Amino acid sequence: MHACPACGLLCDDISGDAIARQQFSCGKAAKFYARKTTDAQPQVDGRPVALADAVKAAAALLQQSKAPLVAGSSTDVHGARALVSLANHTGAAMTHLNASSTLRNMKVLQHRGWQTTTLTEVRNRADVILMIGTDVVTHNARFFERVVWVDEAMFTEPGARQIIYLGGDKLKTQAGVAPDGRAPQVIACPPEHLPEVVAALRALVMDKPVTGESVAGVAVNTLKTLAATLKAAKYATLVWVSKDLHYDHAELIIENITETVVALNQKTRAMGLSLGGSDGDTSVNYAHTWLNGVIIDAPNWQDHDVVVWVNSFSPEAMPAESEVPVIVLGAPDSKFSTPPAVFIPVATPGLDTGGQQFRVDGSVTLPLTAAKPSNVSTLSQVVAMIEKVLGNKGGEA
Repeated sequence: MHACPACGLLCDDISGDAIARQQFSCGKAAKFYARKTTDAQPQVDGRPVALADAVKAAAALLQQSKAPLVAGSSTDVHGARALVSLANHTGAAMTHLNASSTLRNMKVLQHRGWQTTTLTEVRNRADVILMIGTDVVTHNARFFERVVWVDEAMFTEPGARQIIYLGGDKLKTQAGVAPDGRAPQVIACPPEHLPEVVAALRALVMDKPVTGESVAGVAVNTLKTLAATLKAAKYATLVWVSKDLHYDHAELIIENITETVVALNQKTRAMGLSLGGSDGDTSVNYAHTWLNGVIIDAPNWQDHDVVVWVNSFSPEAMPAESEVPVIVLGAPDSKFSTPPAVFIPVATPGLDTGGQQFRVDGSVTLPLTAAKPSNVSTLSQVVAMIEKVLGNKGGEA
């Protein structure tokens, strides 16, 4: 069986036969395993060159740089360790494709702390699941299949779970329909007003008065009923996806969610669950934190004179147009509107090569097995080549 890195769930029930036949219940998995990553050649200014020459060109740009940036950082644990090494070797700042949304969570965790759970605990215990501002399945297509509507659970009846959606935009709620046909509850509100609605819900859970008949179009009585449902639950789970919270200071809504969990735990049991996860963001942030002692940041690109763009998982995700030289260490099937200064193909973990990835809940790491093994160099190998040239000041790669 293969663990699929197409999203943060890392579904580990993907058979070799399913990959060969392209039979998946998830569109992201189908797209990932349909990729062809052979016959790519390194390039310098759009011209095909030998790998050693591309490595020298990349090293030369980094040697001349006064303020390099390692960005994209779409890779697995092993690749993340290599990038931290490269950043430390060159004095580069480091960021990730999803740094802005990741920071929304990290600011809350740093400043307030939180009580969160794992996918396994939700599968075995949750009786009420409240999704706030998200349908989850847009990001994690098999969440309900793998975690919610399961055949059995240790401490609850899966088919009796109560599913509630609060706010969000164009939500796909069909996955929330119970096996017996019971529809989920949907409490609609304009996405931009979700912060004040969640703040009101927190107040009601804390038995604070909320005046008026409605909050941003949501009836206060509806929110009172929701608060009562959460209080009566044996194991309520409040779910959010930081990418779906498109507001200034979105960390404040996450803080209200996590502090609602704290309030609920005074008299019952409740937990938060942050989902989403893509392009190895959980793995890269963890690796960066344990190696450097700080979380990954979102620096201004304008402050840097060379960008190393790393993208193993999403060949269509390219850096913004820039006047500074860009070195792309990317998937072999990367497509460019403008050729970068240097392009070196690197293997995609779980497709061309093996690897290791943290699941989105951060509770486990899973091995990634090469579905279509190739001879494309791994990111760790390419970084080691660049570092060797930098160490030799232009010597042989």
